[in-house]
Amino acid sequence: MTATLTHFIDGQRIADPGGRSGKVYNPATGEVAATVSFADKALTERAIASAKAAFPAWAAKAPLARARVMFKYKELLERNRDELARLISSEHGKVLSDAKGEVTRGIEVVEFACGIPHLMKGETSPQVGTGVDSFSMRQPLGVVAGITPFNFPAMVPMWMFPVAIACGNAFILKPSEKDPSTPLLLAELLRKAGAPEGVLNVVNGDKEVVDVLLTHPDVQAVSFVGSTPIAEQIYHTGCAHNKRVQALGGAKNHMVVMPDADFDQATDALMGAAYGSAGERCMAVSVAVAVGDAGDRLVDRLAPKVGNLRIGPYDDPEADMGPLVTREHLERVKGYVDLGVEEGAELVVDGRDVQLQGYENGHFMGGCLFDRVTPDMRIYKEEIFGPVLSVVRADDFDQAVGMINDHEFGNGTAIFTRDGDAARQFTQDIQVGMVGVNVPIPVPMAFHSFGGWKRSLFGDHAMHGMEGVRFYTKLKTVTQRWPTGIRAGAEYTMPTMG
Repeated sequence: MTATLTHFIDGQRIADPGGRSGKVYNPATGEVAATVSFADKALTERAIASAKAAFPAWAAKAPLARARVMFKYKELLERNRDELARLISSEHGKVLSDAKGEVTRGIEVVEFACGIPHLMKGETSPQVGTGVDSFSMRQPLGVVAGITPFNFPAMVPMWMFPVAIACGNAFILKPSEKDPSTPLLLAELLRKAGAPEGVLNVVNGDKEVVDVLLTHPDVQAVSFVGSTPIAEQIYHTGCAHNKRVQALGGAKNHMVVMPDADFDQATDALMGAAYGSAGERCMAVSVAVAVGDAGDRLVDRLAPKVGNLRIGPYDDPEADMGPLVTREHLERVKGYVDLGVEEGAELVVDGRDVQLQGYENGHFMGGCLFDRVTPDMRIYKEEIFGPVLSVVRADDFDQAVGMINDHEFGNGTAIFTRDGDAARQFTQDIQVGMVGVNVPIPVPMAFHSFGGWKRSLFGDHAMHGMEGVRFYTKLKTVTQRWPTGIRAGAEYTMPTMG
């Protein structure tokens, strides 16, 4: 009999309320590993009420007191790193080493949040006028919510709630229903670290939960990571209900390989960036732009490496790549490979028919490599979110840059070159939010901020770093003087500070 995963409200996992539920699969076997309860409107509103009740006392705590909870939380996360990684891998499918890396990147945001006493400091201008001082402060918003995807069940939630909670907010997390165990453990550990009941609630479910979070008047802000169509819908719906919204959407990340690049380095970088986590990363490189005569040299090096990728279950220490998250997603990715062949791209390596003995019903697929892909093809335009790399040929640097700038997505990009002038020009001219120079996956560290351009981000703020602090706080500016400096009599002209 499979376990039922429920919700974390008021500081504890609640009993199964009954009603609708979903299935959680073991991607390696295709078997149902658990069921997850889907919250309805009433239960979601209960979680919001819990957060609303917890907010005033939590916001009133000194930032240093909140930071100490974050320090304890960091310690507990590190102590439970292996268990978190195991949960991630067992429900998502990524190999354990990759899952441990995900947990580490999440912990780095908690480390950043430990500095909240400094991060929330305002500005002061004494004597802006005779006897008049001005100062600013940042204050929390109230109840805020996060809606997160399946591909990073630990890291992406931790892009959001540690900063939000350290700032003094109470948080509602709606994780993916495909791999819900990790977010529940994250919430339990924060409670053990000393966060009061209701400061972090986790509500599992689907669109019914999302609709409540987007429309409820007590939710002040919503963070989202997912596909572009949903991100755009989240953004417009939340804004229409007077909420602050940051919604990160899809990507089609290009890596430019110049003729002067170190081709061994570039090939290894592409292998990890395109096929790590089975390509189920919003920062995965899915397009290699080979400039000039780089194309043949690049494909000749890539093809044998892609064909020799070691595919296996997450607990196989020799595996480079695990299964995809669900059977439905596997078929979707295979459908894109079929489409690429129909569109006329050259399928150099075909990984559609991988079968593993003992795991015949698992969601496994080998790496696929396309060459001579063109910008008019759907496999170039659309996010595939699987282990599929497309090689596009560009005549020169300007054509490569133009190709990337013309794409609707602007999440991440990279250039591999030994030419400093080309690299500098690339960083200046490219219309993309995150740029790597000889770095294939330029995910910023926690003290910088993560976010794309164009249709990869809806809203004015990126995630974590100082952008995260700004998103989860509102600015208040105070101008003050005391009675000894106030002249007698009313003033009817526009106030000045002369």
